[in-house]
Amino acid sequence: MNAIPAVDMRGIVKRFGSVTANDHVDFQAAKGEIHALLGENGAGKSTMMCMLSGVYRATEGEICLNGKPARIRSPKEASQLGIGMVFQNFRLVQTLTAAENMVLGEKGSLWRGRGWLKRKSREIEELAARFGLGFPVDRPIWQLSVGEQQRVEIVKTLYRGADIIILDEPTSVLTPGEAEQLFATLRQMRAEGKTIIITTHKMKEVMSVADRISVMRKGRMIASLAKEDTDERELARLMVGKEVVLERKERGEAGTEPLLAIRRLKAAGHGGRQALDGLDLTVNRGEIVGIAGVAGNGQKELAEVLNGLHEWKSGEIEFDGKKWRNASVRDTIEAGISHIPENRMKSGLAGSLALTDNLIAKSYRSSERSSRLGLLRGRANKSWAAEQVERFDVRTPGIDTPVRMLSGGNQQKLLFAREIAREPKLLVAVHPTQGLDVGAADSVHRMLMDLREAGSGVLLISEDLDEILQLSDRILVLFGGRIIGELKHDEADRAVIGMLMTGMREAAAAAEAEQVGSPDRGKKEVLV
Repeated sequence: MNAIPAVDMRGIVKRFGSVTANDHVDFQAAKGEIHALLGENGAGKSTMMCMLSGVYRATEGEICLNGKPARIRSPKEASQLGIGMVFQNFRLVQTLTAAENMVLGEKGSLWRGRGWLKRKSREIEELAARFGLGFPVDRPIWQLSVGEQQRVEIVKTLYRGADIIILDEPTSVLTPGEAEQLFATLRQMRAEGKTIIITTHKMKEVMSVADRISVMRKGRMIASLAKEDTDERELARLMVGKEVVLERKERGEAGTEPLLAIRRLKAAGHGGRQALDGLDLTVNRGEIVGIAGVAGNGQKELAEVLNGLHEWKSGEIEFDGKKWRNASVRDTIEAGISHIPENRMKSGLAGSLALTDNLIAKSYRSSERSSRLGLLRGRANKSWAAEQVERFDVRTPGIDTPVRMLSGGNQQKLLFAREIAREPKLLVAVHPTQGLDVGAADSVHRMLMDLREAGSGVLLISEDLDEILQLSDRILVLFGGRIIGELKHDEADRAVIGMLMTGMREAAAAAEAEQVGSPDRGKKEVLV
């Protein structure tokens, strides 16, 4: 590391009331370095980066940039000092287009007519294409998928030309090829002297791109190491404070009794575009079916149709032996379908409500939760909620705590507690481990496998290819609203799936043909 680091945070303390989020933390990152910050959900790493980016102010401690003390009192001041951050929870105006979000707050020409915005839009499109992060620049943010919104955030930071760039889970919605392209971009920026700080839970990602790695646990800095001096197992141990077993559980045979059958399904997306174009798929009882694909190819609409949130134009859906027409949310709940949405705080949980209220949100009509007069059984509901919190290891100060005060991992566990407690016939899980640390992600994976063993069907929609490969009995590749490839668990190959995800069907078929007869065929590496 250079004698004068680009970022030097000394003795940082951050308290929220009686809770100490950061306890005298020291963190340094050099100029021209890619530095990975690891830690469990709630370890304090995001709080550290929020202080560096001006979202929070430190209770105690000092921040120096390039050897000079810096007072960072707002995101605007951080931006003026050359600091940009891509947050895990996006900072985008939903009603504005992607291009309008990019230029929001930009100073320059006094006259900003249509021609000015068109020029800016072309500039943004060229920048996005250069880094392989394409998205429609003229569409409102609310019409974009989570993956597309994250790409907008990444390009926005690049567009504003920060010298110190912080990325929170930057590859969580990218294909392996796009991730490698992003890594190449980060290395190029490093060569130009920029400082890159990434927070991530993916060990392979860290070992691939980082120069140095810092590990936090329970609000304190545990270690800071050079990449060549450590390995994935040691990093996992430092993160959670104990040895982490990464071996996959033995799986029995997948079920063969049909539970869900979709035929020739067509549905329009937001803005009238064709999101699902003649889609066919089946899910059996006791089976995990993984849907792999780049964001924006119909995953969001598929999940919403199955949960009564989106109407379809034509096609057939048969669930548990019954044919559907356009079903309501209540219909799908009563049919036995549970849903883990892609954005847990936007669509899954009510942040201002307590744990108990969130846990009974789908079952409050039942006789166990309400009396004959329609009054909630307050004491019984709190007792039941406490049981679920203990069963699913949700770490919280109390069941009356607002959900927004929990860490991301504990919010996800709470969401799973509500959905699994209903003993669903089918669980539709969309990006179930996005933003979770290795310990929380392992807990989620075990819940999905337990559901499978109990005879439930699981439709796993994820852009994390490692997760798809690890959990799925069958893998379906979604492109352009259609299933263009299907592979069994023991036949799946990363390269073939990666090519199918980008629509390269012929190339994928050729690659698969070349591998027939290979001695390594069917051997799968368990990835974290």
